[in-house]
Amino acid sequence: MKYIYVLLVVFFSIFIWSIIEPKDSFTCFLEIVPALIGLVVLALTFNKFRFTNFTYTMILLHCIVLFVGGHYTYAEVPLFDYIKDAFHQTRNNYDKVGHFMQGFVPALIIREVFIRKIVVNNRRFFNFIIVSICLAISAAYEWIEWGVSISTGDKGDSFLGTQGDIWDTQSDMLFATIGAVLALVLFSKIQDKQIFVT
Repeated sequence: MKYIYVLLVVFFSIFIWSIIEPKDSFTCFLEIVPALIGLVVLALTFNKFRFTNFTYTMILLHCIVLFVGGHYTYAEVPLFDYIKDAFHQTRNNYDKVGHFMQGFVPALIIREVFIRKIVVNNRRFFNFIIVSICLAISAAYEWIEWGVSISTGDKGDSFLGTQGDIWDTQSDMLFATIGAVLALVLFSKIQDKQIFVT
């Protein structure tokens, strides 16, 4: 339980930093809302379904990515401006980190729920279903970005964050898919150790 309190301290510390003089208040709000909704859901379900510390840590990392993107906007994160210049890239690619995490962390969340609640009995389709759900989440988020952009005009453009890339939506979903696959390939055994201990 002490570990959860540490995670919460880190969460709120970075959250408070992210909302102090953000680059664009509207974009900041849109970017950090999923983290706040996630916190509420996790708090409400904590006594009924407690994730492993490993999964909570990954969720926190995803929230930090959201907070940083909200504070600076995804197109203007300073470190990735430096990377853009150093490697002669055409755009700030921090949003790809965000979309990678959008597949990576949900894959671990879904996997833990599936295992502990015995949602899928046939393990041959287990990973395929998880990756498919992550891709569906990514596609739904692209719909949200599109909806905000067309309903708010210029205000929504920094939330959409295409930076002139006509293939931005497709590459976002690709990065989410890569994130989901890598989470399952690299961290399934680590997650299993904590699932089957608790």
